[in-house]
Amino acid sequence: MTNETNRLEEPKPCVFIHVNHKQWLGAVAGRYALEKYSNNNDKFDVKFIEVKDHAFMQAREGQLYLRDGEKRRWLNNDLQSFTPLRFMPPELMGYKGRAVVIDPDVFARADVWELLSRDMRGMSLMCRPKSGNKGKRGALATSVMLLDCAKLKHWKMEENFNEMFEFKRDYMRWIGLHLEDRSQIGLFENEWNDFDNLTANTKMLHTTKRLRQPWKTGLPIDYRMADTFQLFPPKHWIRRARRAIFGDYFLAGTYKAHPDPEQERFFFQLISECLDTGVITEADVRKEMMSNHVRHDAIELVKSLAA
Repeated sequence: MTNETNRLEEPKPCVFIHVNHKQWLGAVAGRYALEKYSNNNDKFDVKFIEVKDHAFMQAREGQLYLRDGEKRRWLNNDLQSFTPLRFMPPELMGYKGRAVVIDPDVFARADVWELLSRDMRGMSLMCRPKSGNKGKRGALATSVMLLDCAKLKHWKMEENFNEMFEFKRDYMRWIGLHLEDRSQIGLFENEWNDFDNLTANTKMLHTTKRLRQPWKTGLPIDYRMADTFQLFPPKHWIRRARRAIFGDYFLAGTYKAHPDPEQERFFFQLISECLDTGVITEADVRKEMMSNHVRHDAIELVKSLAA
């Protein structure tokens, strides 16, 4: 069989955006940005991987799973319940061809085809390191990954997901790629997953700080803070006690304004263009506002861009 025949049998390269109902509008803006900034849209697909479509995730609602050495309850309604789905693209591609997977709060500023078509130098996947303490401990950022799907046949989504509830697989070890052969992981430039940093060099903006996501300002916090135990400062065990008594989000506060007005403007410019081109309707945005998934002044912000 010739190399040309092999290429013909491979599926079309694809960018996957994994998402749940709470981050739908971000994912729509992310898909639009991928298409807007690419001159090669005919060469790749863009598809969503949604929590609601996978019964094995729904079946685990409220059950305990292993996270950072401790047992925690799985909630499909949590802001980031979609994160395990970033390991599903190889399976969806039939373990063939190339894929990129991104979070629903990642927005292209360059042609993603540059990433999809780059020389992987024989690696199974490429990504960037995490920042902060997680990065110092060797965690890699799986929020944007370039994947050679044929080399990732051990990624079996339902099986691997269920292992967390059998306490055989730790979520944090899984999500940070600690369970992978490090020699098979290459690093790409940080600009392809630019953490809360928007410059002329940014290729993909990732609004990583959940508390200050620009489309959430003023809404009640609907994600669980990290609860790895630390004796000091005492806020960690106070948070645990509050959660145990009152639930995950009681007195959690509200989302704060993003410190960079340009990142806020960039996001709402994408939403404005989505409305202008019919990708979404004003009714779609208002529905997300009513559901507390998008800040309540979103329409006003969009209209102010056109003023």
